[in-house]
Amino acid sequence: MSDVEAPVLAAVRNRIGHLTLNRPGGLNALTLHMVCLLQQQLKTWEQDPDIVAVVLRAEGDKAFCAGGDIRMLYESHKSGKREHEIFFEEEYALDVHIHTYSKPILALMDGLVLGGGMGLVQGAALRVVTERTRMGMPEVGIGFFPDVGGSFFLPRLPGQLGTYLGVSGMQIRAADALYAGLADWCITSSQIAELDHCLNNMSWTEQPLEALQVLLATLGVNKLPGSELKAMRPAIDEHFAQPDLPAIRAALMTESCPQFQDWAEETAKVLDSRSPVAMAVTLELLRRGRHLSLTDCFAQELHLGYQWFDKGDLMEGVRALIIDKDKKPAWNPPSLAELDPARVQAFFNDFEPATSTRSRTACA
Repeated sequence: MSDVEAPVLAAVRNRIGHLTLNRPGGLNALTLHMVCLLQQQLKTWEQDPDIVAVVLRAEGDKAFCAGGDIRMLYESHKSGKREHEIFFEEEYALDVHIHTYSKPILALMDGLVLGGGMGLVQGAALRVVTERTRMGMPEVGIGFFPDVGGSFFLPRLPGQLGTYLGVSGMQIRAADALYAGLADWCITSSQIAELDHCLNNMSWTEQPLEALQVLLATLGVNKLPGSELKAMRPAIDEHFAQPDLPAIRAALMTESCPQFQDWAEETAKVLDSRSPVAMAVTLELLRRGRHLSLTDCFAQELHLGYQWFDKGDLMEGVRALIIDKDKKPAWNPPSLAELDPARVQAFFNDFEPATSTRSRTACA
């Protein structure tokens, strides 16, 4: 397979390993093959003393990574195969590896960073966005829940920002990503070439992470004006701290401050369009995740994922939005008022903390 065709490109320049997602026509959505290639290369470079850091990036200016290959997941379950389960197992293992990687990883995010893309970058030591970045965990919009470590990194954002982003599935821009703590630095897209030039000519010391931080501080900024999350933060923290989703929606509908009323009304409309069971499970998942370790968060997400294709709304969401494209998902149930809280809790029954005995079959 030529470099042009390979879904992941690997190159070394000036002791830095560059991993490039190479499916720009598919918005660099992750396949199982891509996950395996990323994992194998990261392991190789981790053992190579000549490699001091890794840059994770993507071809194209539309998306760093728009998520996982959802159509494949749908078709795998529909045909009775297990590829969708293997994909989640391997993807989560890759994400954990990134969170615990022994060398600094710089994630360069230009364009969309959604779902599985967030799983790749949130464990990186240095998370760099541009003015073209739009990031989020939009899973509830297709009847799923924020996975790929979302139950770990979202609850650890300031106040209720993570709950708001996870339950609503809203996307944010660079200023909000910096404010929320989902990115560390912002450079302009026109500076990417300059960043590469600097990386190619750096003189390495025994502290590569500090050297990279100094470089990014020279090129970029860690704050931007115009954060909508900052402006709405008082209302977000108040409403999304409510005990359950019906209470959250009711609080939004009774917002009395003129400064927040339009936002509250629009947010309530967004919640009304999402899968009720996915939102309710997300709320429970994030609140549990706040008190769990990284590995236990991923284990709990996998525990839910094994059940979700049969018991959740993902298959219907993918059918409506990606397969048939009628954009009219028949959520089960169709409204929060009809959702049985016991059904939500049942997804978490029998959850056991992560162990090292989980079978691995695809990327060996």
